[in-house]
Amino acid sequence: MKRLLMALVFFLGLFGCKQEKSTTVDTTVVVSDSVERPPIKKMPFVWEGANIYFLLTDRFNNANRENDVNFGRTDTTGTLRSFMGGDLQGITQKINEGYFNDLGINAIWFTPVVEQVHGVIDEGSGNTYGYHGYWAKDWTALDPNFGTKKELEELVKTAHRNGIRILMDVVLNHTGPVTEHDPVWPEQWVRTTPVCEFTNYLNTTECTLVENLPDIRTESEEFVEIPDALLAKWKNEGRLSQELDELQLFFERTGFSRAPRYYLIKWMTDYVNSYGIDGFRVDTAKHVNENTWADLYKEASYAFENWKKMHPNEVIDQIPFYMVGEVYGYGISGGREYNFGDKKVDYFDYGFKSLINFELKTDAKTNYQSIFNKYSKLLSSELQGKSVVNYLSSHDDGSPYDLHREHPIRAANVLLLTPGASQIYYGDETARELAPKGTAENPVVGDAALRSFMNWEELDSLPDKKNILTHWQKLGQFRRNHLSVGAGVHRRLYKKPYVFGRTYIDGEFKDKVAVGLDLPKGKKSLVVKGFFGDGTRLHDTYSDTTVTVKNGKVLLENNYDIALLELAL
Repeated sequence: MKRLLMALVFFLGLFGCKQEKSTTVDTTVVVSDSVERPPIKKMPFVWEGANIYFLLTDRFNNANRENDVNFGRTDTTGTLRSFMGGDLQGITQKINEGYFNDLGINAIWFTPVVEQVHGVIDEGSGNTYGYHGYWAKDWTALDPNFGTKKELEELVKTAHRNGIRILMDVVLNHTGPVTEHDPVWPEQWVRTTPVCEFTNYLNTTECTLVENLPDIRTESEEFVEIPDALLAKWKNEGRLSQELDELQLFFERTGFSRAPRYYLIKWMTDYVNSYGIDGFRVDTAKHVNENTWADLYKEASYAFENWKKMHPNEVIDQIPFYMVGEVYGYGISGGREYNFGDKKVDYFDYGFKSLINFELKTDAKTNYQSIFNKYSKLLSSELQGKSVVNYLSSHDDGSPYDLHREHPIRAANVLLLTPGASQIYYGDETARELAPKGTAENPVVGDAALRSFMNWEELDSLPDKKNILTHWQKLGQFRRNHLSVGAGVHRRLYKKPYVFGRTYIDGEFKDKVAVGLDLPKGKKSLVVKGFFGDGTRLHDTYSDTTVTVKNGKVLLENNYDIALLELAL
């Protein structure tokens, strides 16, 4: 690790680093055993090649067991359908322990933490609470099961000190379901019918995703009053005047009408203004009028710049506010547009820097060169200046690439070496079960089965899990340390053994690496001719070996089938 960090500092010093495209982070990470790690300096970053870690707040790490039960949520539920204790403090704890830095993570996305409905609903697989965070009751409050606003503030500060950005998951499409403890919002705010048919634009945007999930009228421009139930709640909590005063100032400043979507925009951007949230992951983006997202991005950007002015010592860099959208079903092959059948929408024109790419989990079944070449070409042509966020498993995709975790090493190679931003789903790196016993009797797994608690105990008891994690860590750090991996241009250098190069250039800043995959064990020769000149000293970060290019090749001897080559000192 020390050699890697020293090489990175030297390399960046040679080429320089533009402020708007990278960041300089001076940080010392202290792990739980009080061992001080070397400071990470001048760490380059662009969202186009980000290494994002996505976790369910309730399922990652439970650092405070005193907040595990709130609002009388003690009813019996279906398997994995109740709160399990994970919280914001648990995320902060793992940042301090160095878990994310060891994995090369430079952005964390966690599921929504606003106050959820208090009651349960029967989803057909037993009673379910809003443990996942997507059933909002009050956008202006945090759910005590997840933590407090003070703990959210500490999480963001800790992440920033470690060079890690924070993405909040925002839901503007719907409220939580109606339960015996959670009445439906007024008709002027929500529709409860019809259920979406997903065959055209209107029956995808002006409808409910499923039954009993009231849909916010985000297309409306009509004035609405704040719901009486929300006013009463604020009054009972002693913050009615404050909330009303802030709303008055917001609407006076923006000139927005008091329509439903603008209330929610105000409430969500408050977290940016208060805590310096770096970006939003936008849920159910295609189910909301796209103009809403343009307004959200405008206000979030305003809030982000205001926060930076008020907290100059906590600012990582001057990179603008970031938004990535979940346009369900979008694939990188579609270019900039999503086709509803009767209408096409370019969501990149409405504030989104990236869209989640639902295509990689299928592409992952083909060979490395086909995947890498395809993504490099698309991202450097019609999607240039934008990006996609690639994933192989997630919280609501019952058909992931490797459901039974039979190919965790290949999964790492595909996800972390494919051009574009990467989204590691918590437990990808530890082969956490996606289909635990008792949750499914067939290969098509429901969403709850994808959300078991993080398998921390297996890292201590199963050597294979630790070895898998080590592989993900090596690739993750290499990706984080080199913009060329995720944001560079791909070039095949040799077919067999397979070697490719990546190059990233922005003004005076240049980064280039070479990678070998499916290499033979023992002695191996990697062709880098025309990419690295003879006499160039390269460092293989995977085996921690330094070699010199001779006759267009480098020679390695080890039992690894992968090489990660960077310029050496």
